[in-house]
Order: sequence, then structure tokens, then C-alpha cells
Amino acid sequence: MQVSVRCFAGCKDVVGTSAFELEMPDGATVGATLELLIKTYPGLEVYRNSLMLAVNREYASLETALKQGDELACIPPVSGGGAELNV
Repeated sequence: MQVSVRCFAGCKDVVGTSAFELEMPDGATVGATLELLIKTYPGLEVYRNSLMLAVNREYASLETALKQGDELACIPPVSGGGAELNV
């Protein structure tokens, strides 16, 4: 089955594009897809424990089954800031 993958922020930097199509076996889970993505793009390993994953714009668990045409979004943690504000 074909799944659309969307990558944001640091994930986009690692993968080199913001969107692409990925062929997965029927019934593949979000977790299996993440494992394939990390194997294909080893730089994603740094996000393994902090990556938010969404299927069709709703947050999903690693056990969520994907269907033909689903969109999987890979959203790394938000970073930045750290400067103290004087209010």
C-alpha cells in the first residue's frame, strides 16, 4: 500500500524533503513505518523517543494500523527559546 509521509523541522532536514510516498505492506503499523524510516534515514534515530506521529492529522500511537492513502506526519519536538524574558 502507498502511504504519504510528511516531515517537519529537523525530520525534513534529515530526510531532505518535506513530503514523499512510501510503499508499505498492507496492514503496516505506524511503528513499523517509523522503523523503516529510521533504517532508511539513520539521522532520524535522534528523534525516536520524542517524535510525535500523526495519521491523517490526528496523533497516533505506534500500534495504529495504516491504510492505503493515509498520511503519516513526523513532527519532532519544538525547540528554541531559552532566553529569559524581562516582563
